[in-house]
Amino acid sequence: MLMNPLPIHASTGGPGGMRPDPAHAGGRRAACRSVGARVILALAAALAGGVAFGQPYEIAGISEPVMDSTMAFPATGIVAARHFPEGATVRKGQVLIELEKRLEELDVARRKLAMQLASTELQRLETLASKNTISVSREEIDKKRAESEIAKVELELSEEMVRRRQILSPVDGQIARFFKQVGEACDEERAPVVRVVDTRSCYFVADCEAKAWQRLKLEQAVKLQFDGRDGVIEVEGTVHYIAPVVDPASGLLRIKVLFDNRDQRIRPGIAGRMSVP
Repeated sequence: MLMNPLPIHASTGGPGGMRPDPAHAGGRRAACRSVGARVILALAAALAGGVAFGQPYEIAGISEPVMDSTMAFPATGIVAARHFPEGATVRKGQVLIELEKRLEELDVARRKLAMQLASTELQRLETLASKNTISVSREEIDKKRAESEIAKVELELSEEMVRRRQILSPVDGQIARFFKQVGEACDEERAPVVRVVDTRSCYFVADCEAKAWQRLKLEQAVKLQFDGRDGVIEVEGTVHYIAPVVDPASGLLRIKVLFDNRDQRIRPGIAGRMSVP
């Protein structure tokens, strides 16, 4: 078999001397080294990302409570009372903090009397009409009935004004923080006043790369790890949420894993890790 010879050139060392072209041979060696380097780098990147040889991929994230409410007053005023200390366990519907409401309570009392008077006059007029004691027109009865209904609505409005000066707990949970002290003014509507959390159920929240989220599906069981006071804490969770869009700036996708925390082993807010098989 004929072999292609290496390029040669005339040697300057002697008449008729011939030897391989050193520039061409050096180029071939450099090309081989470059290809080999690229292969090694690709393998290293795959191993580091956990995408080769079936290795799991680890995602870093943070824990947070499923229910986390920071509430505000829809009205302005002076804080009159805080009914629980920070950290206290509260039940849904309990009053946590309230503004001064003396004027609103007096208005409720006045509206109650007005409603009672309107109701009494309506009943008396209807009784007289039924006994034919005096002539009562249908228009008079309709007018009194309308006045009675208006009085009821006005009472409900004044009672609602009282409720708007109170903040009730939306869930069974704990008071994480009060933002206002007794005697302080809430002079801005919707300014944060109290934060309530329910830490019995938590999320592990992470922004992950495509090579990780493509392996996930809703309701998939995964393992989580958190660094606790006595070592690593392992819990199991299920994929609860996968964002429908990727953040165009970072190329990352947000996921949420739901896990049970009724034993309170995890303090929401600490960082953790998730292994994706």
